[in-house]
Amino acid sequence: MSDCLFCRIVAGEVPATIVHQTETTVAFRDISPQAPTHVVLVPREHAPDAAALAAAAPGVLDALFLAAGEIAKAEGIAETGYRLLFNTGADAGQTVFHAHLHLLGGRPLGALA
Repeated sequence: MSDCLFCRIVAGEVPATIVHQTETTVAFRDISPQAPTHVVLVPREHAPDAAALAAAAPGVLDALFLAAGEIAKAEGIAETGYRLLFNTGADAGQTVFHAHLHLLGGRPLGALA
């Protein structure tokens, strides 16, 4: 989608600090990090949210989680712990409507809500 920020990052039209790529996924540093390590993992294929991605291409969810584990190891946070998070819909804080998985770590994150 030409107006989707993450599609444009995947296409190389918008610069990003890419930390990991596979045939189906691209991972890059968040421009407004909420933790010392904050990486956004996106499928190359556009889907508006995680539920739509699961319906259209469930194997890509596996690829996102596998990539997150590899990145956590590379970032040195696999042993201490990290959080994986999908925001689905505006009320959940989703601002880019391309399915994406946040990987956060590098400090104690505390309990959710």
